[in-house]
Amino acid sequence: MTPTTSVPRPLLRLTAAAVVAVAVLPLAGCLYSQIPAAGPSESATTEPESTDAPVDELAGSTLTFAEGLDLPSTAYIEWGDGLLTDDTWETISPDDGNGGWTYGTVDGTCTAQFWQGLISDVPVVADDDSASSDAILGVLLQTPTAEITPLANTGEFSYLVGGTGGVENRWVAGEDGDRSWIMAARAFTRTGVGLYVIVDCTGADPEATMDAVNEANAIVVTP
Repeated sequence: MTPTTSVPRPLLRLTAAAVVAVAVLPLAGCLYSQIPAAGPSESATTEPESTDAPVDELAGSTLTFAEGLDLPSTAYIEWGDGLLTDDTWETISPDDGNGGWTYGTVDGTCTAQFWQGLISDVPVVADDDSASSDAILGVLLQTPTAEITPLANTGEFSYLVGGTGGVENRWVAGEDGDRSWIMAARAFTRTGVGLYVIVDCTGADPEATMDAVNEANAIVVTP
């Protein structure tokens, strides 16, 4: 896929009430800890509108939970919007001004809900991006972080270029009848920013759809 220019979006406060309102999902009882054959990984190639280095010079870099602690506090972290020009997806909800937007597959089987913003109201653990990522999932599911951690798995988003992986995340999955979903989140405690994506499908494979979503969206960091 041809690289697209990422659309800068505001980094706003993530409040528990706001997240629960937009994430209409089964609660903790529907979580399961089964690890899919291929966890959420690869994403798409995007480039911020202004950056200190071209994407091709940074390709292959990683942003593990530990490496996230090396980021400067001023780093700007966002989703690259790779679905904007993908004709297999359509806009369901445009940018709401609060850091969230949603795409849906043109066949109507799945949605992909994105969010990015400040995580001041999430019960993060200082200097622990993994536990803090679990805390974002906990807010979304109205479940204590301690109950999320044993059910969550470590996966990857891509860093700057799709298909490279490298940005560790935490994810959980759930199902309710023919409806199933995968939710993946990453917290950056040094910058106070978090991101998540929720793939929700009815009569379709959420794992394959998450792979497609991550193939078309990368995490972009501007120093």
